[in-house]
Amino acid sequence: MTPKDVLEMAKEKGARVVDLRFLDFPGVWQHFTVPLSELVESSFEDGFGFDGSSIRGWQEIHHSDMLVVPDPTTAQMDPFFKEPTLVLIGNIVDPITREQYTRDPRYIAQKAEAYLKSSGIGDVAYFGPEAEFFIFDDIRFASENNHAFYAIDSIEGIWNSGREESPNLGYKPRHKEGYFPVPPMDKFQDLRTEMLLTMEDLGIDVECQHHEVATAGQAEIDMVFKPLLQMGDQLMWYKYIIKNVANKYGHTVTFMPKPLYDDNGTGMHTHTSIWKEGQPLFAGDKYAGVSDEALWAIGGLLKHCPALCAITNPITNSYKRLVPGFEAPVNLAYSSRNRSAAIRIPMYSPSPKAKRIEFRPPDPSCNGYMAFSAMLMAMIAGIENKIDPGDPLDKDIYDLPPEELAKVPSTPGSLEEALAALEADHDFLLKGDVFTQDVIDMWIEYKTENEINPVRLRPHPHEFFLYYDI
Repeated sequence: MTPKDVLEMAKEKGARVVDLRFLDFPGVWQHFTVPLSELVESSFEDGFGFDGSSIRGWQEIHHSDMLVVPDPTTAQMDPFFKEPTLVLIGNIVDPITREQYTRDPRYIAQKAEAYLKSSGIGDVAYFGPEAEFFIFDDIRFASENNHAFYAIDSIEGIWNSGREESPNLGYKPRHKEGYFPVPPMDKFQDLRTEMLLTMEDLGIDVECQHHEVATAGQAEIDMVFKPLLQMGDQLMWYKYIIKNVANKYGHTVTFMPKPLYDDNGTGMHTHTSIWKEGQPLFAGDKYAGVSDEALWAIGGLLKHCPALCAITNPITNSYKRLVPGFEAPVNLAYSSRNRSAAIRIPMYSPSPKAKRIEFRPPDPSCNGYMAFSAMLMAMIAGIENKIDPGDPLDKDIYDLPPEELAKVPSTPGSLEEALAALEADHDFLLKGDVFTQDVIDMWIEYKTENEINPVRLRPHPHEFFLYYDI
């Protein structure tokens, strides 16, 4: 779509205002709105000015002026606003140098796609994230210097089986039994379908929607795989649609990986493949029907996984899910069917075009543009260096003897460990200037100062249960 096409679309749809959207550094959509009269063809080159000093992880106050330059190919009509609103996702540009901003996650994704082409390995990388989430009815929390708490509630929560609901009709999924009974046990069928149809109305191809394993409204909606940048855009729409449809009906959604104790966490298993000249690069005659390139890509993901986790599992809560000994894919191994391995090779279809890698550690708290880009850079590194992933792990990991299990490395045990791994291993991300050093440095600094230290310095409520009487 060209700038002229966008203006015609706005007129045809009766748009009255334009909403300009971009990401902050951690990966949350930001926006501001201008009258439609402000959008002209030159706007797609000149951009719109705003103060970048208030955006998390961005400019200092003395370098605050920035531009958001709308990308005409992203034009959509917002499905929720009262007034007809044209939405445009933008790229961030320095108003003086006119250079794109290194900490703009969308720019990182654009550079990753360009680097893949320049490498000669392939010309497109596809990504298909399976982003899970929880639908809750109520959430309250506080974190003060003298008290801290959180309280979650859900009509589906098994903890409410004895609550007076006038009447309580039961049908609340037991822990780990939400995958996936029909209504009335599943109370969010219609809500998820509206989410799915809203996505389709915006041109997002969807494979399916369903309840997930945990009690209390855990859910999943799967999008059809798309090229990296396009999927980065779609993941932002995905989160926006899910939250706003839920909000419309008095529910609230979280993409936190582990909001509930003692039940399944929320992951974002990500399917990925590289193609060249219309042909799948990962199909072959090796293990599970994959190619040498696929095995080398797996080798790259496994080798760099501890560093990748700092980007694909970027919050302290991520490591409440990635705990050894449970169902989370913490084991740095690959398999054709073993879901406790970090990498799985799906066997649903014999078609070469369906041959792909499923990288299982990521969770949906991540910034999709950066997570997909980092995964691609690890795969490219694996292919370029022909990194051997070793033998597949097709045994039940939980039945392995201790001496054999000790040979299987694990993902980091905390965000602090993941950031240390990133600090020690990020040269593969700097290739092609995809991730710049200032991006890596700021990511580590921001996460340490704003997330790790505040959590580390606070007493945990369970510590009072364990220790108050010592």
